[in-house]
Amino acid sequence: MVAQVQGSYADIYAWENLYLAWRRAAKGKRGRGPAAAFEFHLEDNLCRLQDELASETYQPGAYVNFTIHEPKRRLISAAPFRDRVVHHALCQVIEPAFERSFIHHSYANRVGKGTHRALDTCQGWMANHSYVLQCDLRDFFPSIDHSLLRRTLNRRIQDGKMRGLIGTILESGRGVLDSEYEMAYFPGDDLFAVNRPRGLPIGNLTSQFWANCFMDPFDHFVTRELGCGSYLRYVDDFLLFANDKATLWRWRAALIERLGQLRLTLHEHKAQVRPTSEGVRFLGFVVYPHQRRCLRRKGINFRRRLRAQLADYRKQPTNRAQIDASVRGWINHVRYADSWGLRRALLEGIVL
Repeated sequence: MVAQVQGSYADIYAWENLYLAWRRAAKGKRGRGPAAAFEFHLEDNLCRLQDELASETYQPGAYVNFTIHEPKRRLISAAPFRDRVVHHALCQVIEPAFERSFIHHSYANRVGKGTHRALDTCQGWMANHSYVLQCDLRDFFPSIDHSLLRRTLNRRIQDGKMRGLIGTILESGRGVLDSEYEMAYFPGDDLFAVNRPRGLPIGNLTSQFWANCFMDPFDHFVTRELGCGSYLRYVDDFLLFANDKATLWRWRAALIERLGQLRLTLHEHKAQVRPTSEGVRFLGFVVYPHQRRCLRRKGINFRRRLRAQLADYRKQPTNRAQIDASVRGWINHVRYADSWGLRRALLEGIVL
């Protein structure tokens, strides 16, 4: 029996839910402009959102787009702060029903999961299997088909007004990632397939959550129908482990076929079966059965960034706290690898 969302549309705009949504949206951002401006008239802003949601007149604002280049080039779309409050309010109501169905080894954007637990699981399975099939999806967020996503969400959401709010948020992101999408055609498509609504803005809480919802049937296909007991996924990167090559090559063909039903495609030239002894590049590290290494570019990028920060500091010594935070953040990330020598080499002799 598919678990149904128990809350109603009214639960989304209930005062307690909206207030909690604001707190979560503002966490770590209360000193920044948009969050601070919203908080300055907090009660008025929350009441206005509550009225708009109750009367079904809520409309999202325009996204602010910018590009990041680390770890790879991505177009990030930031929603206005008030819309982020609505995203949290919605997810707080619908997430529990979906969370109960997610597989244990789906690690992205979930409480109690995350990058480091995914790496621990990966390394444990590397030590106990001879071969690994590593896959990642091409243009994942730009490719997510709105019709297929809504079908997945509607299986658990019966409230028509709640479905309407989801449709409003989806429509607000339509076309945001069109420039990032390379058209792919699937069996049965006609020329009008190019006009199918698709794409989730990278940066939305709803996008991260809906990506897990969208991939949940695929996760169960791998674990139940293919019978792969050692499978983990982090957003659009996933690994399958086995002790013989033939099984993994057979699974690879089945994955491509099933992903086509979701209108998703693999980077097929990257999806190769390899011995686990060779290591696998995963989540910013190279993972071996009994050790982890940082990617070389991680060290190069940090060294370049640190040198620029130190040069600015020598000109005007006012950003000490920013440099300290940057160094601590980098150390906290790379300490999950065998990186003592790297840390010593990059930080030795630096004095502020």
